[in-house]
Amino acid sequence: MKLGLEITIDPWKELVIHEVLELKFDDWITQVIATARSAGGGIPTIFWADGIAFHFATFPDTETTVQEKIKGRIHYSSVTFAVKEKFERQVVREGGTVNFTDVGHNEIFSKLINKLKAGSKFKGSQ
Repeated sequence: MKLGLEITIDPWKELVIHEVLELKFDDWITQVIATARSAGGGIPTIFWADGIAFHFATFPDTETTVQEKIKGRIHYSSVTFAVKEKFERQVVREGGTVNFTDVGHNEIFSKLINKLKAGSKFKGSQ
């Protein structure tokens, strides 16, 4: 029996970021640990790629955001990032721990990192 099924791969066409916040790495880690503690604990995870640690926030999947996604457009409400040249799986500070995941293999994240690096005010001051 032949299904006649077609499979289409339709990559994202655009990533729209509505707010970008760059922090100094140590300041950000302190803030992330404090936020995790006040939320009841757990070990937060931050993405890392090519010398940049980052986190993004998305919008909820409303009818409008789903329509945007179908058109190939992703919207992040915000991206927070900091320069962190060397990858480490985990950073331990007084009061807590933060895990890191290397996502450098992801094409979208690689392009995002290039854009963030180009606009970084702390690059080279780590």
